[in-house]
Amino acid sequence: MRCLFLRHSMLLCGLLAGCGRAAADRARPAPPPPRDIEVLTMTPTPVRDTGEYLGTLLSRESVQVLTQVSGYVRKIQIKPGQKVKNGTSLVEVDSREEAAALDTAVAQKTAADARVTIARQNLARAEALHRSGALSTQEYDRLRAELKSAEANSAAAEATIAQRRVQVQFHTIRAPVPGVLGEVSVRVGDFLPAGARLTSISQVDVLEVSAAIPAARARTLAVSSPLEILDDAGNVLLESTVFYVSPEADLRTQLVDVKAVFQNTAGLRPGELVRTKLVYGIREALQVPPMAVTRQSGQPFVFAVITKDGKSVVERRPVTLGPLGEQAYVVEKGLNPGDRIAVSALQSLRDGAAVNPREPVPTRATSQSGTAAAPPTR
Repeated sequence: MRCLFLRHSMLLCGLLAGCGRAAADRARPAPPPPRDIEVLTMTPTPVRDTGEYLGTLLSRESVQVLTQVSGYVRKIQIKPGQKVKNGTSLVEVDSREEAAALDTAVAQKTAADARVTIARQNLARAEALHRSGALSTQEYDRLRAELKSAEANSAAAEATIAQRRVQVQFHTIRAPVPGVLGEVSVRVGDFLPAGARLTSISQVDVLEVSAAIPAARARTLAVSSPLEILDDAGNVLLESTVFYVSPEADLRTQLVDVKAVFQNTAGLRPGELVRTKLVYGIREALQVPPMAVTRQSGQPFVFAVITKDGKSVVERRPVTLGPLGEQAYVVEKGLNPGDRIAVSALQSLRDGAAVNPREPVPTRATSQSGTAAAPPTR
């Protein structure tokens, strides 16, 4: 009898437990539906190995304009910052004294030419007399000597005129090269000694950029490597190629000078400091956009999309990232070509969550194209 009671009790407990489990199953919420996410398929793309440095702009043709004569400034025909051509008149120095000396030299040349004319006429008449024996050889030779002396005086007067003209021309200071003027350091009425500085002229159509890079990086840099000049936002202003890598490193800084020449179409100025980017090489690598990366305790993760039990689920996967380029991180470890990663709704994803992946509409933000850039060293 007792056994029969125990058997009925156990059966009743089983029925009650089954009812409880069924009720619990009915109360448990259904799993959420797969979330729609955008995915990106990993494909190797070209990555530039670059370094960003501070560069200095230099004019390849810059001259200091000096006076060659002394005198008072009579006229200034230029302004600072003005573009000038070769031979443009810049400043006029008082040349009245030299002009008077030139007039004197011209008068002396006229007198010398008159003496030459008279000497030639005298010699022509003396030749006929000398042939007829009416004029002695001594007198004939004297007349010939007078003609040569007159001709020499005329040539000397001509040389004096040329010298005086040069002196007068020196009183008009002209641009020796084309370019942009610097500060004009004189005023009308100033007395200028010979050799005084007037201004400077810098050629700005073609500029040279000089940057100093670490010696270790210089060993991997080849002549003709690309060099870019950037604006404050990091956009490329101008492009050129390296033409010079110094064979020596600076003893104090251990940096190596690198130079490039470019056409200045951006209005840059000599002496200006600019951001430069050197391209050391190009390699193939996987890249992920910053929006696809999450971090925990400094460790970067991505959500890889995998197939499990016939369903698409996400798997949180640690990755090793390289430098951040213009639009993406370089992936050194953790992903393989062909892997798919989530690039949207990362905040609502959990490890093992079911998803409904779809390829994103190609945009600049999700593009894998990018440049791996080393952090600035200067």
